[in-house]
Amino acid sequence: MLSSLSSSHALRQRTWALFALFFLPGLLMASWASRTPAIRDDLQVSIGEMGIVLFGLSIGSMSGILSSGWLVNRLGTRKVIRFAMSLVVTGILLMSGALLPGLPWLFSLGLACLGAGLGASEVAVNVEGAIVERLRGKTLLPMMHGCYSFGTLIGAGAGIGLSALKLPVSFHLFIAGLVSLVPLVLAVRAIPPHNSGNTTAGEQGNEPAHIPFWRDIQLLLIGVVILAMALAEGSATDWLSLLMVDGHGFSQTSGTLIYTGFTLGMTLGRFTGGWFIDRYNRVAVVRTSALLGALGIGIIVFVDNPFLAGCAVLLWGAGASLGFPLTISAASDTGPNAPARVSVVAATGYIAFLVGPPMLGYLGEHYGLRQAMVVVLALMIVAALVARAVAKPQPATTRSD
Repeated sequence: MLSSLSSSHALRQRTWALFALFFLPGLLMASWASRTPAIRDDLQVSIGEMGIVLFGLSIGSMSGILSSGWLVNRLGTRKVIRFAMSLVVTGILLMSGALLPGLPWLFSLGLACLGAGLGASEVAVNVEGAIVERLRGKTLLPMMHGCYSFGTLIGAGAGIGLSALKLPVSFHLFIAGLVSLVPLVLAVRAIPPHNSGNTTAGEQGNEPAHIPFWRDIQLLLIGVVILAMALAEGSATDWLSLLMVDGHGFSQTSGTLIYTGFTLGMTLGRFTGGWFIDRYNRVAVVRTSALLGALGIGIIVFVDNPFLAGCAVLLWGAGASLGFPLTISAASDTGPNAPARVSVVAATGYIAFLVGPPMLGYLGEHYGLRQAMVVVLALMIVAALVARAVAKPQPATTRSD
């Protein structure tokens, strides 16, 4: 009995730790993303040069995500998460230090550390989340990703207040990094020290997939869905504030407020997504989400009305909200070797999330940010068309009837 109670308590702690490990990176991401207009001014760079600075985030994140699966298999999720979160905090502090002297290269290096930490933790925290889902018998990954969005909401809200108070961004980022240290340490301690990555593989069978991922049509289509959804999320994270300031005439503080509306849409979508999935199905939810996102982006691009554009960010956020959790769930249960499949899909999402926005910056420099977002709009429509790829496999008993 005591052993059972202890195990239950440890599982609850592990669940709350994962909520924190999603929440805190979201908080730190929004802390700088909500202040991008002020960051651009402090660094004294153009939109095109800002895109080059943001490329540090892309390089770091892709390095992290591409090594994440390998690291989890060899070191276990706890060690990977501990190292990755250390990089995240280090990156934020470097970014803070770069703004006082106005050093774009140092800010980009800080973004690279931040991205490497987030990328390296991506597979680890999702593998841990999948394990906890099975142990508790509940769908929790959308809510865990909702905690990330809730973190961005809180971070963006703080950004609004601090922007209105004219607090320098360097102090803002320094405070955010320090505040995150203690909860991150406590959360990592709640993750079991065993090699959770290998445990997951064992629970689902250690047999590798018989079809290479580049020949697995369903997995490739799932990749298309996450590519579109992640690009929609990443482009808003990096460019939405500037899009509203430069494209619709909002002030810097109002642009930050608009970004908060996007994070609110993301948060509501992820916390309510499980309810809709249980009552309908993944395909219907993904298709509806993609169309909602396309509608929101279309209004912002084609309608010259600041009020409508400000409201449309809620649709944009809600539309992009379930891309990561649903495609990761789909990758894990639609074929063998779930950790490897999750790694492929997560890497695809990160390519879009991090390489896409600098590309949009290049397009924005030449054609304007509003016109650049047509690329995101088109991909969201494609995601709606191929949404059937995320369908849950039918039980064997059903197929045999």
